[in-house]
Amino acid sequence: MPLFVADPAHCKGDGACVAECPTRIIEFAPGDQTPKVPAEAEEFCRNCGHCVAVCPHGAASITSMAPEQLPRVRPDWLLGREQVTHFLRARRSIRAYTPQPVEREALAGLIDVARFAPSASNRQPVRWVVIYETAEVRRLAGLVVDWIRAGLAAQAPALRKNNERLTASWDSGVDVICRGAPHVIVACGPENLPVSATDCAIALTYLELAAPSFGLGACWAGFLTAAARQWTPLQEALALPEGHVACGAMMVGHPRYRYYRLPLRNEAQVTWRG
Repeated sequence: MPLFVADPAHCKGDGACVAECPTRIIEFAPGDQTPKVPAEAEEFCRNCGHCVAVCPHGAASITSMAPEQLPRVRPDWLLGREQVTHFLRARRSIRAYTPQPVEREALAGLIDVARFAPSASNRQPVRWVVIYETAEVRRLAGLVVDWIRAGLAAQAPALRKNNERLTASWDSGVDVICRGAPHVIVACGPENLPVSATDCAIALTYLELAAPSFGLGACWAGFLTAAARQWTPLQEALALPEGHVACGAMMVGHPRYRYYRLPLRNEAQVTWRG
């Protein structure tokens, strides 16, 4: 069976699938009004499904996706400009959590949303590690503190002063690493793939933006991410899939407080060219 098929009974020859194919492998053969993919070009397919999704007539399909398998876009569910602006401005990094654990199904649902994030060439390289037990989250936070302590002597005075405050807070019982979050979700990617960090960051951004719809809050775990790239004890504790590196981590839990205002930010600094 060919990789790509346009059903002649439904295809209108409008060329949408041809124009939207990222690798431009769909084409009209001379004298043929039904688009095709030459056999020698099939290896360049990214399996993104754009050709199937963009066809308004349900004529296009690929071996891995048929139009009847794809949910229809609901225009009445799409947000308008003001709603999107408000939604994004209302996003907050949550650093205070209730001790109530999040159901595993909810965390799995967050990850299920995040898997639809775009990735370079649709490789979908992101793998997920969920640190579910709160005690384990705190143990990993302690390893991050060990990493910070180990580097204090070599740090510039200003950075050392800040990190000494951080370790002192930890010693007093205040978790400034994972903020007392009950769970941490780590996104990792192949260490030999240059775009792993970017793909993981985009996926984690999807996850963070989806969290409020699950009644949850999230915050980037920057200290843990940095330590996971350098500190062997933490790398061993995370036990990531072989050949993968931690590219980002997110604290997740039920927010202890809610926000009532949209904070101000600096005006965008824009250079227009042309």
